[in-house]
Amino acid sequence: MKCWVRLFLAAALLAIGLEGADAESAPVELRILAINDFHGNLRPPTGGIKVADASDKTKQMTVPAGGVEYMPTLVNQLRGQARNTIFVAAGDLIGASPLLSAMFHDEPSIEALSMMGLEIASVGNHEFDEGKDELLRMQNGGCHPADKCQGPHPFTGAQFHYLAASTFDKNTGKTIFPAYEIREFQGIPVAFVGLTLRGTPGIVSPQGVAGLEFRDEAETVNALVPELKARGVEAIVLLIHEGGLPSGDYNECPGISGPIVEIVTKLDKAVDVVISGHTHRAYVCKIDGRLVTSGDKFGTLVTAIDLKLDPATHDVTSAKANNVIVRTDALARNPEQTALVESYDKLAAPIANRPAGSRRARTAAKRSHSG
Repeated sequence: MKCWVRLFLAAALLAIGLEGADAESAPVELRILAINDFHGNLRPPTGGIKVADASDKTKQMTVPAGGVEYMPTLVNQLRGQARNTIFVAAGDLIGASPLLSAMFHDEPSIEALSMMGLEIASVGNHEFDEGKDELLRMQNGGCHPADKCQGPHPFTGAQFHYLAASTFDKNTGKTIFPAYEIREFQGIPVAFVGLTLRGTPGIVSPQGVAGLEFRDEAETVNALVPELKARGVEAIVLLIHEGGLPSGDYNECPGISGPIVEIVTKLDKAVDVVISGHTHRAYVCKIDGRLVTSGDKFGTLVTAIDLKLDPATHDVTSAKANNVIVRTDALARNPEQTALVESYDKLAAPIANRPAGSRRARTAAKRSHSG
């Protein structure tokens, strides 16, 4: 073989090796899509979302937003922009819901969120409105114990997984749902820890939290860190149903206050990102050096969180987020979601006109927007 051919082959092999090394050292990118405080809003909520007027920041404008027909269109668009994605939620997906969801014990909302690919959700205080057994039915499926099966098809339960790291059954001493779930993205494990606020018993009826214990948020998470690290996890994302009160626009965070600030400052430094809720506010913050987000309420926003993961250390090297409005005037309807809503609509009138069999249905018309 001639000398120049050998040199050419050697150079080509070296280039291939360098490219492989670069690929191995390049960060793994992960996009987390998040919602919170959906509260059974199958249809766009009245009033949409209020945001700063682009032409005059001292004023606000109303943007029509929300609804399960439009949210999956946005979710799919945001998914399509990244190789690795996961769709998560920070509690209060059900409870204090509009009539269409409430009269069917929030089964339509669980179905709609499952259909659009929600994967993991923390419990919130409103998940306990009807008690532990009803919440377990939301996860596992089956007919309502009093009103039986009244939907257009059998209720099979959530296709996503509820997490409840701080909620313990007093009889068993175990959490009612797993404390965390680990997912792998291009070989890098990422832990999602989920929990609700410690003060849940003070804002839910005694029947709803009977037999349950709600422990301190930061202490619960910090106690899990050694276990997660022992499993090879360095990237930790917290889904927490507790929040803050900022004064800025939906992608800002000036002067944030509220419980989330103290909780985040108490968290182990191993926790990289905090996805919050409960206060029905929208913000993208840095608290104690960590990214902290919240996506308003009633499905008006989807938070797109972009992480870079180090393939060597498996830890988060950068994190940024953007709250994206679910604009009903700019997004196409999802036909599967339209069919789902219409199927429940057809059954709604006769059910609404008869005495309801549970507290959730009886109080549906008195809808509460509390966190």
